[in-house]
Amino acid sequence: MSKPLNLGKDVAGLTADLIDIPSVSGHEKPLADAIEESLRREPHLTVTRLGDTVIARTQMSRPERILLAGHLDTVPLPTAAGARGTVPSQWCGEILYGRGTTDMKGGVAVQLSLAHSLSFPPKDLTFVFYDHEEVEAAKSGLLRVATQARDLLSADLAVLLEPTNGVVEAGCNGTLRLRAPVDGVAAHSARAWMGDNAIHKLAELLSVLHGYTPASIDVDGLAYREGLNAVGIGGGIAGNVIPDAAYVDINYRFAPDKSVEEAEAHVRNLLPGYELVLTDAAAGAKPGLGNPAINSLVSAVGGTPQPKYGWTDVARFVKMGIPAVNFGPGDALLAHTDNEHVLASDVRKCLGALLDWLT
Repeated sequence: MSKPLNLGKDVAGLTADLIDIPSVSGHEKPLADAIEESLRREPHLTVTRLGDTVIARTQMSRPERILLAGHLDTVPLPTAAGARGTVPSQWCGEILYGRGTTDMKGGVAVQLSLAHSLSFPPKDLTFVFYDHEEVEAAKSGLLRVATQARDLLSADLAVLLEPTNGVVEAGCNGTLRLRAPVDGVAAHSARAWMGDNAIHKLAELLSVLHGYTPASIDVDGLAYREGLNAVGIGGGIAGNVIPDAAYVDINYRFAPDKSVEEAEAHVRNLLPGYELVLTDAAAGAKPGLGNPAINSLVSAVGGTPQPKYGWTDVARFVKMGIPAVNFGPGDALLAHTDNEHVLASDVRKCLGALLDWLT
């Protein structure tokens, strides 16, 4: 049995404790074990475990239910010499360094602090801690719950504690990935004229991507910035062989005014003649700022709502018919960097804002 966490300690210190339990995607079990053991010690919560996803709920027959969600996994640890965004965590004054500080152990710590302190809340609460967010959608722990135990996710509003610098970020961009394979003819590199170099044939495709100007699209008053980029490339047989196959992986981040099908068609129209293969896709979500529950949160925490440029599970909640927004501590620009860090004050401020709203 894992050692339980101290959910009553300072939320910034709790963030450090979470970081100190490595949880790269696919290895979330030790952290899920610790969270489950800790939450089962809270008498006001009913706890359910599905795989490495932990769900804790109050059941007080309140007229409104709020769901707060966060993922447990991180991207792989930095490999660069001198990187500070590592595990275990490191304090530098009131700045906490470590993998997942912003994405999103600070937000998870806020959830756990709320779960501990709100023993008799005026609204029923659901806390979801899920695995496999940083990888392909098919592995998502949240998708597993939605498929196997949908009732556990019922709520009037979902708040995803992704890093937003302490302001509400509404909706999110959609994302899709396509692979562009190219064929050539193998030959000895000393007699290159006998072959057809597949890697060289990628030059035109890369030129199109390099010259692409991404759009900024207004959706319900928020400007969502798009992006189209090569994110992977492969090919080659040996150091003396002309390659007979190569590929480029392409990622398109598209505004929530488009469906996945429309986004895919856009990329295919940009790259005619390539046999693009769709490998992963997830629709975005519109802001929904007219929703009363979202307006209530915005009024309580202050600031001007912003668009979420990345894809988050807000889109999954919206697809289930649950209004949802992003709101959490930390700067999203630091996510996945070798310098990932969060200010202790930002985590405490986020906790205070949500406590005020929920009570």
